[in-house]
Amino acid sequence: MVVRLHPTRIRRIGCRSQISQRVALIAITPAGFSRLISQGLGFRSVRGLGGLSIFEQSVGRPYVLNNSLSVSDGYSDHPLNGPLLAAFGNIAVIIKCFKSIKNCYHCGMITTTSPITAVQLLEVAPELAGQRIDNFLRTQLKGVPKTLIYRILRKGEVRVNKGRIKPEYKLQAGDIIRVPPLRLAERDEPAPLAKGLLDRLEAAIVYEDKALIVLNKPAGIAVHGGSGLNYGVIEAFRQLRPDTKELELVHRLDRDTSGLLMIAKKRSMLRHLHAALRGDGIDKRYMALVRGNWPTAKKQVNAPLLKNTLRSGERMVEVNEEGKEALTIFKVLRRFGEFATLVEAKPVTGRTHQIRVHALHAGHAIAGDDKYGDEDFSREIRDLGGKRLFLHAYSLRVPLPDGGELQFEAPVDEVWKRTIERLSV
Repeated sequence: MVVRLHPTRIRRIGCRSQISQRVALIAITPAGFSRLISQGLGFRSVRGLGGLSIFEQSVGRPYVLNNSLSVSDGYSDHPLNGPLLAAFGNIAVIIKCFKSIKNCYHCGMITTTSPITAVQLLEVAPELAGQRIDNFLRTQLKGVPKTLIYRILRKGEVRVNKGRIKPEYKLQAGDIIRVPPLRLAERDEPAPLAKGLLDRLEAAIVYEDKALIVLNKPAGIAVHGGSGLNYGVIEAFRQLRPDTKELELVHRLDRDTSGLLMIAKKRSMLRHLHAALRGDGIDKRYMALVRGNWPTAKKQVNAPLLKNTLRSGERMVEVNEEGKEALTIFKVLRRFGEFATLVEAKPVTGRTHQIRVHALHAGHAIAGDDKYGDEDFSREIRDLGGKRLFLHAYSLRVPLPDGGELQFEAPVDEVWKRTIERLSV
């Protein structure tokens, strides 16, 4: 038997994700239907639950119950307001109000039609060693929403070698990963991204070979989907390079940060660059426009950083003795009187929001930073046309597996250029 709930007429009634406004079909067993009738169970706290249809093809006579319910809050009875098949005449079936569809689900009378996977045990092949567990699961679990993958990682439901791990865990060859039962998404294939975005990212490539892509990422584009975003740079490049099956981000940039970003096209290159990042093989340098006159003697900020997650899900980082060690080296590039300074920042460690928080800790917040910035300073920069975060990854030196080296410098965008010109007047 199938209960069809027209999604346009349903509002969520305290159910979890199993049953929501997106659910169009609910399966119900004949036994469950009999329990509904015999126990007088129905639905409660639903207004305008129009177009409810119940279909059953049982061993006995087939019948259809059509109705157009108008249910108000309360426990009073409501008729199904629709004719049965002509053979059954004007038989009326009364279903009283049940507390919620969620309760029916827990009673075992209602199940959703979305498929659920069984427990999976995945063994890590040698060529996948060194990959983060979250990236591994996103490529292995086709059809599972990214938000669900990150949720089961945070809750410790994914086990590696029978133990709990963190989302940033790096896989080892031979690891056995236990994945709990998961509800698959209705659509496995992502929707095509806008051609304008794809063209913009294609034009941003500054280097590409068989194993590596380096691009000058525009400000305002996330490096990957999540947190309400359906796409990012990596999802776009998987559409731009559909035949390259091992595309992975080598590192990350904040959404509003522009500059040089690396994408590995082969697992061997990803492992090589991750090893270089853990050491001192990769040299990354940023430019930042900061508030005030940065002292020449202030050459580094060495302050531990602690990451917190607010109730809204937003990540915030603060200087805290309980945090992880973090070191950033700064150098003055240009001064604009007492008002602002253009500095170079070289992060020795790679903590979340490290340069932004260290600049604030030094008393010189970055222009346009809506999390850690100075609103008055950012407003004055916006008045000059600077409507962006003034943090740009402009220089990158990368060692190659064969002993060679690549060096890149990425220009800033027009917004940055015009703002600096107006500051110079």
